[in-house]
Amino acid sequence: MVAMARVANLEEKLRALPPRPGVYLLRDRAGKVIYVGKAASLRQRVRSYFQNPSSVDSPRVRHLMTKVFDFDVVACANEVEALILETNLIQQHRPKYNVRMADDKAYPYVKITHEPYPRIVMTRRVVRDGAHYFGPYPYHEPKLVSRTIRTIRKLFKLRSCQVDVEHTRLPRPCLDYAIGQCTAPCVAWGASREQYAEQVRNAVLFLQGHQEALLDQLRQQMREAAERLEFERAAALRDQIQALEAIAERQRTAAASLDDRDVVAVHVDGDDACAQVFFVRAGRLSGQEHFFLTGAHGHPTAEVLRTFLEQYYEHAPALPPEVVIPEAVEGQEVIARWLSDRRGSPVRVVVAARGHRKRLVDMARDNARLHLEQERARLAGREGAAVRALQQVLDLEEPPFRIEGYDVSNLQHGEAVASLVTFEGARPRKDAYRRFRIRFTPGPNDYAMLQEALRRRFQNAREEQDRLDRDESVKPKWSVLPDLILIDGGRGQLSAALEVLFEYNVQVPVVALAKREELVFRPGQEEPLRLPRDSAALQLLQRVRDEAHRFAHAYHQQLRGRRVVYSVLDEVPGIGEKRKRDLIRHFGSVRRIREATEEEVAAVVGRAAARRVLEYLRAHELPHYREEAAR
Repeated sequence: MVAMARVANLEEKLRALPPRPGVYLLRDRAGKVIYVGKAASLRQRVRSYFQNPSSVDSPRVRHLMTKVFDFDVVACANEVEALILETNLIQQHRPKYNVRMADDKAYPYVKITHEPYPRIVMTRRVVRDGAHYFGPYPYHEPKLVSRTIRTIRKLFKLRSCQVDVEHTRLPRPCLDYAIGQCTAPCVAWGASREQYAEQVRNAVLFLQGHQEALLDQLRQQMREAAERLEFERAAALRDQIQALEAIAERQRTAAASLDDRDVVAVHVDGDDACAQVFFVRAGRLSGQEHFFLTGAHGHPTAEVLRTFLEQYYEHAPALPPEVVIPEAVEGQEVIARWLSDRRGSPVRVVVAARGHRKRLVDMARDNARLHLEQERARLAGREGAAVRALQQVLDLEEPPFRIEGYDVSNLQHGEAVASLVTFEGARPRKDAYRRFRIRFTPGPNDYAMLQEALRRRFQNAREEQDRLDRDESVKPKWSVLPDLILIDGGRGQLSAALEVLFEYNVQVPVVALAKREELVFRPGQEEPLRLPRDSAALQLLQRVRDEAHRFAHAYHQQLRGRRVVYSVLDEVPGIGEKRKRDLIRHFGSVRRIREATEEEVAAVVGRAAARRVLEYLRAHELPHYREEAAR
């Protein structure tokens, strides 16, 4: 009876379908939406699903209909409205049988905020808040976004801090002002609102790819400043122009025309797919990005491409006048009208048939295939699962592929050390380990020692990045910043680390892991996070923390042993650090020095010093523990 009632209900709903554009939602027995689609005619499209299954050509549709128990429809005014609604409903319900972007919020953008004194920051959320968004940038290269932001800040001196400049005036600026990366609008004598607004306008022009127009404006401003005898401002503008010209010269590789366009292609393999987008601006290939999609199994490539276009351009911050694709897709004219409405001027969706467009499309397709293969390899195994689990429990915007762990070892006065260990893909990368001998922190103060290590780490990063920006031949050691910083300790250590990150304006997530109860402390959270002991995320944090502790303790033991050995020779008059080091390197221990002949010791430090060393060692018996440590 229930089945008959259901059939009767479906037949009644099918008869009542309107011949209008709209969106339909197919539901399973539990009422969950498993597929969302749009149609120029709801009556024609939805009825086609419920016809005789043997007459349906697509195996995917036949399998889908074995799961469908009910459906709903939403009528729309036109096909463009239906396209927008379909995209929103797919994002809301994430239906199992739709092709969908694997993470539509995970791709980085450069954002210039909408506030009286705008900031330049990296974000992974694009919202209609009046801000300027530029991107997206490569998912696996967030360091490229950081480098872009550093370049903009050097050229235009925009701030990236969290200070409420409109209502707050600080007594002094931060370090960014001292190194020429900010004009300090946060202090009374810093840049005025008008001066800062000019900096922002120039930065937006640069990021939009209008370097030539910006250069013309700056040259005119330089001439006017010189005519007004404002030579300091004219010199600053001259330096800015030279830096911009150098960047423009490195971007001279141009396309065949000076048009703006996006080039889009997809590669499908099983249930997964990857879409590649090339951004061509003013004839230059100014950037590229790839996006992963799931639920592609059984869908033709053209349908996957269409779905990607609809989902990607729903939130894209900027639209070009032309989008180039490798093959025709269903509703291509509707997509073009929708994009034109969004842009406010005509947008063409063009199939690349020959020439330069075809070469770009082929290159995009090859890159999509390569990225999909790399992503599968990267996420394979237990390590990839642990990184993804850590992203989820810490609510991070991106998987923490590179993690840095810090620990301080201060067991004996005078030999305090700190360690930095690096994990990539949940595996230790020992060539990136670093250790610090604490030099400037008096007394046993773990917080200050941790801060000293962090300051030295980020100061080295800043200096190395300056050399890289000058195109010097430098092998990056410090300038590669992590995706997550882990501190061995509790809330106190976390607060100490956050002070240094604020001082150096480092925008990296940081957490602390306390021993015994294994609690995770996070910035801005009163209560620590208690993870299950079998959690892959907790186990990854423990491995990083324990490795940092081991590395710090090993270095501490090494320095302690060296100190005991040297302390024996410290008592010999006239023997300095160099001679002590040379003797230990040559003989290996104090016992062997004592047993050597005067000629053997003289060959290392000279005859007079050798006589003093041997006379002292043979006249004084050493305590047993010191002799053992010296071996």
